[in-house]
Order: sequence, then structure tokens, then C-alpha cells
Amino acid sequence: MRLRPSLVLIAGLMLSGCAYNAELGRDQFAMVDEASLARSGEAAWEQTLRTSKVSKDARMNARVTTVGQRIIEAAGLANRPWDYVVFDNDTPNAFVLPGGHIGVNSGLVRLVDNDDQLAAVLGHEAAHVLGRHAAERYSQQMSTQLVLAIAQAAAGGGGSDGGRAVASLGGAGAQMGFLLPFSRKHELEADRIGVDIMQRAGYRPREAVTLWRKMQAQGGSGRPEFASTHPSDATRIQALENYLASQGW
Repeated sequence: MRLRPSLVLIAGLMLSGCAYNAELGRDQFAMVDEASLARSGEAAWEQTLRTSKVSKDARMNARVTTVGQRIIEAAGLANRPWDYVVFDNDTPNAFVLPGGHIGVNSGLVRLVDNDDQLAAVLGHEAAHVLGRHAAERYSQQMSTQLVLAIAQAAAGGGGSDGGRAVASLGGAGAQMGFLLPFSRKHELEADRIGVDIMQRAGYRPREAVTLWRKMQAQGGSGRPEFASTHPSDATRIQALENYLASQGW
């Protein structure tokens, strides 16, 4: 069977974009460089600062900065300046953006019982950086869209019945069977690497489990795990318990 030139191109891009990530212990697919991601992260950070309310609670901001800097140093990421900002939002959440930006909602700071639990969250976010998850996620989306576009054209284009079926079923299949499950894998990897980081920073790794039990007690959306980009609280708690036991923590 002869391969279409477009499929040969895709295969070449995927092979050239694969590299071993020692933090993850596996090969990963990344077609975008860190400089490009950092530029996108800078733009997203500036937009977040413009559209979200920044907390003026000096004590809360200082706490996040202190714990965050210890985590960043333990992660080996202190070779560049980092921004730590608390946003006035009751939802217990945090995020990291390429380029050195960490945002934490005030609701999360109020939820945690101690700095160890806060370190568990920030360690998780730093782990996403070490795992190059943003680059891998972006590359997965790019390659999936390219494959679907080629399949749609081969089926007769978007105006044909075959093309419409590929666009509809292919998109849903890629979302449910590839993109979302891999995102859950990223989250579990970040949980595991995150407790390694917090342990090196001098925090108690078992508090990560306590944190997720508190998150579980907050309740969820009821959405089934197979249709979510995040693992269920029960899944990540069990995975963390198993990893902590394997490390003697």
C-alpha cells in the first residue's frame, strides 16, 4: 500500500517531535518549542491580569510567594524569575502558564490547612512545567486536527456526506479516545512528580493526599471520569497513596 504524501509528512513530524523526558520516564511528542509557548503564556498572563480581580490581601500573596519560591527552587526552575499572584476567586484552583507565571485563587488558599497542602498544589503546577505538558498537549491537538482535515478531504470534503461524518465522528472519537484521556495522564504524572518536588522542598508529601480528600469533600460536577480532562478525586487519591507507599512516605 502506498502512503499518501500528507500521511508521510505527518508521520515524519511525529517522529521528529518525539523525545525522551527523564522527569516523566517516557518519550513524549512535542512539535512546539519553549520560546513559542512562553510568548503565548505571556499573552495569556497579561489577559488574566486584565480580566481577573487580583487579591489585595498582602499576607495571602506573601504566603503563596514564599511557598511557591521554595517549590520552584526544589524543582530546579529558579533559573528565571517567576510571578506569583493570588486572584480574588472563591473557586479552589491554581494554574501555571509557560513563561514563569503561577496563579492561585484565594478560595484555594483559604481551603488548605497548612503550607504543606499549598505546596502540594504548587508542586503539581511546577510538575506540569517539568513534564512539558503544555507543549505535548498543544502538539497533540495540532496533529489531531491535521489528521482529521486530511481524512475529511479524502472522504470527499466537508460538503459531502462522508466528509461531514468524518468531521463529526472523527472529532468526537479523537476527543474521547485520545485528547481527554491523555490529559488525565498528564494530571496523574503531575501529582506524582509534584510530591517529589514538595518532599525535596521540605514539605510533607502525605499532605497531598489530605488535600485531595478535602477537594473530594467539596463535591464534584458528577461528570463521568471518561469524559473529563481530569481524573476523579478517588482515582488520583489512590494513585498518590500507591506512589507514597512505594517511596516509604
